[in-house]
Amino acid sequence: MNVTTSNIAVWNTQKTVELSGHRRHRHAGSAVASEFEAPRPASHISFGPIALAAAIARTSTLLSATPELISRLRDSALIDAEILIANGPTFALSPYIGSLADTERTFFAAKVGAGIADLYMNALGYVWRDNAICLGPSLKPHADFLYAGGNVSGHGVVLAEAHGSFATGVSDGKVAAQAERKYLRQVRPYIAKPSPHGYVIHGYSLAFGSRPGTPGAFLRLSETLLPTSHRGPPGRPKPPGEPGSSPPTQIALSSHRSNFVLMDAMAVAEWIDWTRGARDLPTHKDPIPFLRLEYAGRSFLASADALLPIHHHLNWWSDLIEFAPWRRRLLRPRYHGTPPLLRWFVIEENAGEQFLNALSGMIRAGPERIPETLDLPSGDFIGLSTDDDAAGRDGPAYDYALFRDGLALLGDPPPRRVTGLRIWHPNDGVK
Repeated sequence: MNVTTSNIAVWNTQKTVELSGHRRHRHAGSAVASEFEAPRPASHISFGPIALAAAIARTSTLLSATPELISRLRDSALIDAEILIANGPTFALSPYIGSLADTERTFFAAKVGAGIADLYMNALGYVWRDNAICLGPSLKPHADFLYAGGNVSGHGVVLAEAHGSFATGVSDGKVAAQAERKYLRQVRPYIAKPSPHGYVIHGYSLAFGSRPGTPGAFLRLSETLLPTSHRGPPGRPKPPGEPGSSPPTQIALSSHRSNFVLMDAMAVAEWIDWTRGARDLPTHKDPIPFLRLEYAGRSFLASADALLPIHHHLNWWSDLIEFAPWRRRLLRPRYHGTPPLLRWFVIEENAGEQFLNALSGMIRAGPERIPETLDLPSGDFIGLSTDDDAAGRDGPAYDYALFRDGLALLGDPPPRRVTGLRIWHPNDGVK
């Protein structure tokens, strides 16, 4: 099948996927954190192409490879999630899925499964993330991700396994069996075991499946069984400032390393690697510019290098609209939606500023004096297309996804929303 950007039908509607089944598995042994209250399972998740693409990119970049390498893994997520999933309110795969070889379809299903799991974990209130390979590369098999924040703050971390399947034989029963099998094999053995971020005190296995050519999807959850008294409301993170709400430093660094790679702020990722002892002292010590954007009634920081890679002085942003390549980008014809090149990863200003200032403190102190926890904010989870009345009605509805750690993926903010410039100095923080 030959397709071009002029005839590709792009997914641009909100989808809701119901949780079709949930099973709890008893843990042999005493609870590691007797005061932990697991959030109740979310009965469904709702998401659009922006949210799913962002979640796929977030989970694809939790690797220890160089920032330049893993940034390339991000790019396909912004296209694949739009054109390989059919438009409309019901989840279905587009006809283009038939153009993929079996191995490519399996890989795409795995990426979507990871993205769905990340959306679900955010819906439960979890904030910070790391690849579970940090449990030990020789420990196989193990689940995919570790999460901190939310209800697990101050207790440890939770383990999450993700599975996706887009095969002709997919059924609810087979998806349920996968969720259970993977929980028993890749999650349960690690409950009550230590991790670099604290003890694993709870676990999840999420399996997602859809049959090509047939509308609908199946979402199944297996998780650790806790007593009834240890089950709290869904998505109830601890308020900022409450004891135990500060994330372990290393999982916060892992989350924000991924975030700043997604934003194309490679110099920040290099400094994070240095504080973790993963690389030599960066040779790039110049101040890093970030554009300040107003979008949907919120303030965000965007990497100046990502938006306009060629700049020669720190005041170039004032000429943004006059820059010819920028104008050509904005005027490029659309194909049933926003071109992927106009999708920008940014970070909420308060979250970005507090993290960058904390990172500067660690740079000044040196890798030998890294604190155990960081005082960082967590906020809302927004995965919907929304028209924010507070931002005015002078343009199209806002289209973005915002995660609890502050990372956001924006769709085509108008240039008049660029309101300033913030500079991060590695030793001195944000100015």
